[in-house]
Amino acid sequence: MDVRLYCFGHAGAGVSSFGRWQQRCGPGIEVVPLPLPGRESRRREPRITDRDGLLHDMLGRLADAAGQGPYALYGHSLGGLVAHTLTRALLDAGLPAPELLAIGACHAPHTLAPAVVRAGNGDAAMMDFVDAVGASPRGALADSGSVWHRTVLPVLKDDLALAHALRTAAVGEASRPLPVPLLAVGGREDPLVDAAALDGWRGWTDGRLVRRTVPGDHFFHRGPHLPRLIGRACRVARRLHPLLLPSPTSATRTERSWTASNSVT
Repeated sequence: MDVRLYCFGHAGAGVSSFGRWQQRCGPGIEVVPLPLPGRESRRREPRITDRDGLLHDMLGRLADAAGQGPYALYGHSLGGLVAHTLTRALLDAGLPAPELLAIGACHAPHTLAPAVVRAGNGDAAMMDFVDAVGASPRGALADSGSVWHRTVLPVLKDDLALAHALRTAAVGEASRPLPVPLLAVGGREDPLVDAAALDGWRGWTDGRLVRRTVPGDHFFHRGPHLPRLIGRACRVARRLHPLLLPSPTSATRTERSWTASNSVT
């Protein structure tokens, strides 16, 4: 049975960047991008800015999916916090855990990049943040009347509010790490999330944590390397499913298999 891979996008965007993932993830993976309200096919729906709104919108759909076979979650940047929050909520509801929680370009909930903090300090700081990560088309920032200012900037502001709310809520759950294997991925040229930031996820899982780096900046999920890595990781996690919560005698063997199977080439 295929592993269904539910994907969540970064702040200020939808899920169009996952458009080529189905062909890039390889066999045995069904890619299911899930846009949040207020963008793309859901652009007329009110945006959400808190944890309760997220759970009200997404948990029912994932709860149904969790009972229908193997699944995994991938979230990029803000999407990483979304995926983590939903995994926690699914487990709290007594539903089957995902085979894998994969997170890209995202600090662990108890840490935050200084640039992201500054982005919440008014429009000027937001513009600096957007420029630093290359999140706007060339010339868009200089034109306050551009389509980007009217359509993307409001979404980005609300998404940063959502990210702050999810981090705040997650810190209260820090004493209960997820019993789920976690793959944390960063871009080699990402100005926001470095290797040390990805290591911060170690305290958030009782399962295996594997950290990997792929070519690219903060938006490396648009390239070919990440979907190949995630597809391979999902297949490995599915194969090792009986061992994902190993006994002391099997822990070393499981960790070697998981780590070796997820190296980046």
